[in-house]
Amino acid sequence: MTSLNAGVIGVRLIVSLFIQRLLAEMVGETGIAKIGQLRNLIQMLTSLASVGIFTGVVKYISEYKNDKEQLQKLFSTAFVFTLLGSGILVPLLFFTADIVSEKLFTSNEYGYIIKLVAIIVPSIALFKIFNGVVNGLSLYKKFAKIDLIGYLFSAGMLVYFLIEYNIEGALIAIAITPLIQLVILLCLFFSTLKEYIQFKKLQFKLPMAKSLLAFSVMSFFSTVLLSYVEIDIRTMIINKISETDAGIWTAMTNVSKNYMVFSGAIFSLYVLPKFSGIYNEKDFKIELFSIYKTLLPLFGLGMILVYLLRDFLIQLVYPDFTAMAPLFKWQLLGDFIKLASMILAHQFLAKKLVINFVFTEVLSLALFFGLAHYFTTIYGVEGVVIAHFVRYIAYFLVVLFLVFRYFRKQKKKTKL
Repeated sequence: MTSLNAGVIGVRLIVSLFIQRLLAEMVGETGIAKIGQLRNLIQMLTSLASVGIFTGVVKYISEYKNDKEQLQKLFSTAFVFTLLGSGILVPLLFFTADIVSEKLFTSNEYGYIIKLVAIIVPSIALFKIFNGVVNGLSLYKKFAKIDLIGYLFSAGMLVYFLIEYNIEGALIAIAITPLIQLVILLCLFFSTLKEYIQFKKLQFKLPMAKSLLAFSVMSFFSTVLLSYVEIDIRTMIINKISETDAGIWTAMTNVSKNYMVFSGAIFSLYVLPKFSGIYNEKDFKIELFSIYKTLLPLFGLGMILVYLLRDFLIQLVYPDFTAMAPLFKWQLLGDFIKLASMILAHQFLAKKLVINFVFTEVLSLALFFGLAHYFTTIYGVEGVVIAHFVRYIAYFLVVLFLVFRYFRKQKKKTKL
């Protein structure tokens, strides 16, 4: 699964490098900052429109894939949640488009793009839910195929719109990408979906609402608040320093996301289903060590290579973004600790440890928000990536303590 995913990510990286280079040359730092704001908005909507139940769908699909009755309850609940989430977001976003545009871009001239995003919201929700089915069934090859074809179509559309209409074209392409991804997923995966989802028997009921709402709460803190904090920090950089520096930081996060995207699929396809079936500390330690010894050395070597080649990468992908160079060491160090932390933190998702998850996410985001504002005053834009590094050191230590405290409590319960 790791090697298969690596091939997909390799192709995505090559395409992404080409697109980022084109964006850097055509729209510059200010355009990169605008694109970062819109992508963060879509990330927020992805969670809100599906009421944040993606992880819950993955978990319960992996547990109930042979139980048609439970699957039908799961999908009926997911269907209702999706309708409710989209039903609230579409009119809310559509009629406040100018206000949202002002918040994101310090101008209401992009209000029409926000309205377009509002219309696309149901597609965002459905894609997320159906993608949860693919992940829950651990269909690695189909997931890789859907992911790659969807990405290539979206990338092609982005390049075309960018060349034809510059920054506005790029923003429009990003706005309609979820619709393209949904169409491709249905074309490639609809026959399998029909095996597990009896669409005619879907009911407007919430039989598994309580089970899935825990994941909604966790998704709100991990996705919605994170995206909001990133939007706020980018806006803070624009106001305190300049829009150019906001673009520099966004470009650095884009580089980070390009190599961290590999870990995202590993979490949902492998780590979460594995941790869901582990109930004692000994087995957890064995599995954790196995994941760490496989992934951490690979990521560590890759990150060292990225750091050594940072000047070459800047000239290759973001020519003239030379101010990025000092940001690499802090971003890479933070990302390495983040990877180790996120693997551990998936135990909270696997066991629905909502309080632990929410506490650690709030701590992480609060540290990032506070430290970014503080360090930016001292170190400029470099302060944001220093905050990223410091935040994940604290996050890792707290998650480590809470995960093993959970197993100690479970051990005491079994003795009683």
